[in-house]
Amino acid sequence: MDKFCYFCTIFYRRKKMENFIVSARKYRPVTFSTVVGQRSITTTLKNAIRNNKLAQAFLFCGPRGVGKTTCARILAKTINCTNISEDFEPCNECESCRSFNDNASFHIYELDAASNNSVDDIRSLVEQVRIPPPIGKYKVYIIDEVHMLSAAAFNAFLKTLEEPPVYAKFILATTEKHKIIPTILSRCQIFDFKRMYIPDIVDYLKHVAAQEQVTYDDDALHIIAQKADGAMRDALSIFDQVVNYCGTHLEYKRVIENLNVLDYEYYFELTDAFLQGDAPKALLTLNRVIESGFDGQYFVIGLGEHFRNLLMCRTPETVQLMEIGEDLKKCYAVQARQCSPAFLLKALDLNNECDLNYKMAANKRLLMELTLLKMIELLHPFEGNRPAASAQERLQPAQQPAAATPPASRPAAEELEKPQLAQQTPYKSSENKQKETLKESDNPSLKKSPGKFPSTGISIKNPMPNGVDHIEDETVLDASFTQEQLESAWEAMANSMKTEGMKIAFKARKPQLQEDFKILFEVDNTVLAEQIKENIVGLKNYLVKRLKNNQLNIIPIVASQEQKAYIPYTDSEKIQDMKKRNPDLEGFIEDLGLRTSS
Repeated sequence: MDKFCYFCTIFYRRKKMENFIVSARKYRPVTFSTVVGQRSITTTLKNAIRNNKLAQAFLFCGPRGVGKTTCARILAKTINCTNISEDFEPCNECESCRSFNDNASFHIYELDAASNNSVDDIRSLVEQVRIPPPIGKYKVYIIDEVHMLSAAAFNAFLKTLEEPPVYAKFILATTEKHKIIPTILSRCQIFDFKRMYIPDIVDYLKHVAAQEQVTYDDDALHIIAQKADGAMRDALSIFDQVVNYCGTHLEYKRVIENLNVLDYEYYFELTDAFLQGDAPKALLTLNRVIESGFDGQYFVIGLGEHFRNLLMCRTPETVQLMEIGEDLKKCYAVQARQCSPAFLLKALDLNNECDLNYKMAANKRLLMELTLLKMIELLHPFEGNRPAASAQERLQPAQQPAAATPPASRPAAEELEKPQLAQQTPYKSSENKQKETLKESDNPSLKKSPGKFPSTGISIKNPMPNGVDHIEDETVLDASFTQEQLESAWEAMANSMKTEGMKIAFKARKPQLQEDFKILFEVDNTVLAEQIKENIVGLKNYLVKRLKNNQLNIIPIVASQEQKAYIPYTDSEKIQDMKKRNPDLEGFIEDLGLRTSS
């Protein structure tokens, strides 16, 4: 009895395994209305049936798994249905529909051009076309992967494809339309199938999960849809795979574990490290990613997608461009409030540069680490970019760093619905009217040293003052200044220039202070104006240190012909100018027997 029960159990298990049908076949659409994501194509085909304007040949082209062969089978079944519905869908009950569903139809043929691609195969097909269908109205030939036909087979097919019998219809399907010769394309009505959108795939997966009595996390279904890369067949195959791993509940953590997908939490932790200026945390997070076995470029691509989502999440109009779940969108909304658009754009640029250089880099890990450190440096410049500490400060013992506060937990869903103002970050556009005033007492790096700023070492070729590398954009200085203060700082800058000619040019006219700290400076020619524009950073840097305002903007303009003043540059020009202003000078020179350079 025990042996009999054992054999019954084995037989039941084998029978159950034999009856299993994969979801891609089990939930394959059987009517036009159940086709997902191709509404324009199904509507066109139904209207062609309704108006009795069916072409003799159709070409369905597009990516894999988007419904080309499915729509071809539905079209073939519908035009032969003897009891078609009012909305021009097959009834699935008549003899023609039942025979097709049982793969026993004598008037609908499916061929694989990959294994039937010779001239003899096409000749055999042409011979069969001459025989009328035994039942049904049309004899339909569905040729899948038609681009696999040889050139000779295509040419042998041309005449039949262009002028077939009235009862013959051809439906060609391909994923590589560009490989089909133009003479074939000109004889077909071409339908381009589009890739499936992630929301459409998620909705259909929810339908399949309900039929299979499988519960799920929304984020888990979004991961499956993203992994499918726009193909519904791939999405259903992945769904079967994760169901075998997770059971009747698809949990987000277990799904990404099974599919070997990088968790979003890594990118959230990295961004928090960027905002906090925590370089060790960023490098350790990258190390965890590498130790988990993920490819470096896959990580870089994911980080770029993370920054893109943060940028899209900043405005309500672009939130719909994020192909993620609703719960994850709320997490992005929280972190997006902490990141300025300027930081995200610069971080995206660094990430894109890393992606482009990844394949050529000999030390790929070092490239990724440098990229992460540069992203931190955008918000928190390292000590090497700050003014050096004085000797007295270097001799003082270093203070113990305060314990790092753990990152705040993400607010609950109820709090996320409340409108919150985005936190201001150090990066601000010049048009932003809201400015932060930073007191010198709050930032020791801005306190004045006992001596004044150095005023030597500025020239038009090397405009940066000695000891200054760049303007620290992350610190907003907005001290107001007057025209007199501007002129004083301008004269000091001119005196510090190495070239005598440039010193005279900058002293020839006074700068004019305008609204919003715009500084207009007239020059005599466009060459000098272009030189000033090329070296505007060094000039601005000098004035920022003098005037305590990095919102100023130097605008060189070329003076009109009437306003241009004669400015002597060489020694001979200076002597001639002095003679014109004082005629007695020439006689004085002759009396003393002085020589002047020509």
